[in-house]
Amino acid sequence: MGADGGRRGELDVLRALVVLGLVFFHTALVFSPDDDFYVKNPQTTEAVTVLAGFGVVWAMPMLFLVAGLGARHSIRRRGPGGFARERLLRLGIPLVFATVVLCPLPQWLRLRAADPGYDESYGGFWARFLTVRPDLADFPFVLEGEHFETGHLWFVVLLLAFCLLLAPVSAPLAAAAERLVPALCRRPVLLLLPAVPLAAVNALLGMEEGFAGWNRWAYLLFFVHGFALADDARVRDVTRRAAVPVGVLGLVLFAGTAPGFVAGDDPFTAWSPLALSTRALFGAAGWCWVVAILGLLDRPRQRAAPAREGRPSLPEGRPVLRYLALAALPLYVLHQPVVVAFAYGVVGWPVPMAVKYAVIVTASLAVILLVYEFGVRRTAVTRLLFGMRGSLVPTDRNGERAGRA
Repeated sequence: MGADGGRRGELDVLRALVVLGLVFFHTALVFSPDDDFYVKNPQTTEAVTVLAGFGVVWAMPMLFLVAGLGARHSIRRRGPGGFARERLLRLGIPLVFATVVLCPLPQWLRLRAADPGYDESYGGFWARFLTVRPDLADFPFVLEGEHFETGHLWFVVLLLAFCLLLAPVSAPLAAAAERLVPALCRRPVLLLLPAVPLAAVNALLGMEEGFAGWNRWAYLLFFVHGFALADDARVRDVTRRAAVPVGVLGLVLFAGTAPGFVAGDDPFTAWSPLALSTRALFGAAGWCWVVAILGLLDRPRQRAAPAREGRPSLPEGRPVLRYLALAALPLYVLHQPVVVAFAYGVVGWPVPMAVKYAVIVTASLAVILLVYEFGVRRTAVTRLLFGMRGSLVPTDRNGERAGRA
């Protein structure tokens, strides 16, 4: 593809910050009256629902878009076959490992929180959790069981499926995107065009609460955009210039969803005119928010020097941000079981909700960062299990690991 703008290091950092933000988000669900989270506080507040909406409209879509951008660089280096093999290892191994080792804990704690008399050992429940059968009707979630779930790893399941779907069509998709770019440069309003299929997918297929309020196939559209267009220098220029007006439009569209979420039928699945319009507005607003964030983060004064082929251009002189950018997937894999475990121990305390929230967030952040530092990143085996590069990956002359995508 032409006019490559270079790997966008600021988006790698944003991805890591979104992952850390999920600690705040999932802790908030403990206090939400509308979500069936694993552990619930006896007192809840509607404020959580309102505040969560400002995150779900853009955060997970941005993760998929950044993943699509990474796929572009990876396919350029490895080719479609090498990309598919690499993603099977990078995503498949942590998916299997975390599903077996980490995902049973929140479900077990859910049962204990719901029934004080529940006394099954964790080992006994673990065996029942892993009793599964195939179910292709919920693709790409192809296993089901009485207690089995992929939990927060739905993101990894979808991302792996999208990568495998992308590999065989990457060349024609790249060629089609290249033909589209000149028209987009002439008519910047075309930047809003993806809002139409996103609105249609959410409205007609329904929003899925278990996937952060979006329909699973809407995420595929964000992923494809990240692969095809998000890193083209010409598209980036258009996005920068359109960021503010598109952001304002996104705020207006998001405000238009308020009546549907506050009153009327279930906005996630109902077929009433209000519910359909709410889902459509949400999908269009999400696209506008993502475009605005892409453009605002790409201001010339904030852009780092272009990286060499396929390398992230993380901000120089900011070791904390570089550290977090490389930790994104392990932190994502670790965060939810840790949040649920602390919530289980804290919700019974006779203290205000704000204190409980602060304790759960602070303790969870401390634990996942400590586990990552001392239990994940320092050995080749644990790096492999959590989707990081192992010690055998070649380094460049500066000692940096090559080919992080």
